[in-house]
Amino acid sequence: MAGGIGTPELVAAVSEAGGLGSLGAAYLTPEQIAAAVAEVRARTARPFAVNLFAPGSELPVAPTAAQIAAAAAELAPFHAGLGLPPPALPARVAEDFGAQFAAVLEARPAVFSFAFGRLDAGHLTALRGRGILSIGTATGLAEARQLAQDGVDAVTVQGGAAGGHRGGWGSGRDDELAGTLDLTRRVAATLEVPVIVAGGLMTRADVQAALDAGASLAQCGTAFLRAAEAGTSAPYRAALAAGTAPTGLTLSFSGRPARGLVNALGEAVHSPLPYPYQNALTRELRAAGAHAGQADVLSLWAGEGYRLGREDSAAGILDTLWPR
Repeated sequence: MAGGIGTPELVAAVSEAGGLGSLGAAYLTPEQIAAAVAEVRARTARPFAVNLFAPGSELPVAPTAAQIAAAAAELAPFHAGLGLPPPALPARVAEDFGAQFAAVLEARPAVFSFAFGRLDAGHLTALRGRGILSIGTATGLAEARQLAQDGVDAVTVQGGAAGGHRGGWGSGRDDELAGTLDLTRRVAATLEVPVIVAGGLMTRADVQAALDAGASLAQCGTAFLRAAEAGTSAPYRAALAAGTAPTGLTLSFSGRPARGLVNALGEAVHSPLPYPYQNALTRELRAAGAHAGQADVLSLWAGEGYRLGREDSAAGILDTLWPR
């Protein structure tokens, strides 16, 4: 979980409790990755993963001045409401994947996972040379097959109920938005590499069903949003606890499809820029909203089963997920 929710404290707590904690490092600089990994290691000697957003196979075209103006106009009332200057696209819209990847190689976590794209042969060779296992993310059978052919060590399949960004690549045409168990059965029956399942796994029964469908492991994100160690902001936690908002897929916050709680900003944006430009354009607003306690301008990523979440320690939440 990128964006500050997956703190080093949460990563270490999950690993200490017997899971594989994962550090969402997509928005971190190489220096921040090194510091975060060092903090995880100060808290646990157990294995953990680092996750990045891989380069997409289809690079976005830079938006025109007119497109930027239209996107900014939709955000302007929300900026004004928080006393912010008018929205403007920053000079740097995303971190450099090559530099981030080099930092991961230097850090040598047990596992490197990635979404939004594929790794080339050089990346995978470098990971193997450092003894780092690789896990790619697929949202459909076609993507899962491609990742296996590329030579990853395991594939995470993301069902349509999953919270947060859809982890596939390109235009999303291979994203099946399939039921988690159906997708798991089809992928597990096809691939020879281990299959990890994600999407809507909130209870022990959900995890057991995923394993029964052929998964080797289960991946949970939304279940840990209200963990004591998570960096989830107070208004975000309150919205999750209230349980009143439906979830939906939106491009409004980042320019990529992502599932979260439906809110005012998500419904007000109709002309988002492509990722990563929209993500950069909304960054200041989201930070200010979290500080001001206004959930209506936050990207409240959550899976369809978020109402089954609970406030607890990471270890306590993990204990409710282990199959008996």
